Amino acid sequence: MKSLFHISAILLIICLLAGCYGRTNLKYKELPELEYNPNAVLEEAELNEVERAIRLKELEELEKKHESTYAINAGDVVSVIVYNHAELNIRTTVTPDGYIGMVFAGQVKVAGLSLEQAAHAIEEALEKYIRNPKVGISPIEILSENVTIAGAVSKPGMYTISNGMRLVDLFAKAGGASIRRYDTKDMEAADFDRSIFVRKNKTIPIDFNKAITEGDRVHNILLSKGDYIYVAAKDNSMFYVVGDVRAPCRQIWTKNLNLLDALTIGGWMNETYWHHVIIIRGGIANPKMYKIDLDGILQGRRGNVLIEAGDVIYVPKDDISEYNVFVRKILPTVQLMKLLPIK
Repeated sequence: MKSLFHISAILLIICLLAGCYGRTNLKYKELPELEYNPNAVLEEAELNEVERAIRLKELEELEKKHESTYAINAGDVVSVIVYNHAELNIRTTVTPDGYIGMVFAGQVKVAGLSLEQAAHAIEEALEKYIRNPKVGISPIEILSENVTIAGAVSKPGMYTISNGMRLVDLFAKAGGASIRRYDTKDMEAADFDRSIFVRKNKTIPIDFNKAITEGDRVHNILLSKGDYIYVAAKDNSMFYVVGDVRAPCRQIWTKNLNLLDALTIGGWMNETYWHHVIIIRGGIANPKMYKIDLDGILQGRRGNVLIEAGDVIYVPKDDISEYNVFVRKILPTVQLMKLLPIK
């Protein structure tokens, strides 16, 4: 099962890198260069207003599209009452292929139906044996409406959700952030900047800080069946190397790691690499991008650059002028790499 999940995640990463996400209008030349100068204030290129508006609209659309009607699914336990025929009343579990068994009617498929639709389906199946059957059906245990929260929470696992349940409700249900010891002090371990929210194999660009700390309704989105939430931990110090390198990877970050060291770990660049490298910092919610003069470093004209925990190092191919959606394509890909083993 674990290997199947890893394969699925790898296929998803390939899909994202192939361009399944959208595009933005930023260009490489518009990004500030980042040189190693620890005493200088670094220039930053953040999401522009158009990109922020697109993200906001995406989250608002999720709110509008939220499915509020419960649909029966495999694993749910339901109670079926046939009025005036108590001998036919049952409490049963929906089979993996979506059926329940009824006396006379046999197997009736109810998965994917609302309660009203399921009751009507059972009535139709019983009409051959009972005159004008009236059926009532109600859920006893809704085991299919589940979401998963993992990572730096006190009680990670799978939770059943109800209508109107939001991210902050799930976070509270999971006991909030786990407590871990850092440098002899007990502290909350959650790192909201690097946490991710996945729905139907797509990373949703919510800001966990706004959702959980500030209660922002737009980012504190309604939960849906199958959602996967990963709360990153502060001690999960990783960096990522992707793009035109021989061995894209994620690795444990170490203090004083520099760009050339990181590229070596990634198998070094292919001959087609562009003369600049892009470093992305700040996670998926509030990314900040920097342009690095890689040829200048290799030729000794510029100082090497120190890599920070969580950095995404992206090596573009030569002669690419457009800054192809790092936020909408590369960052979600890197976030999903967190689910794969460290190479």
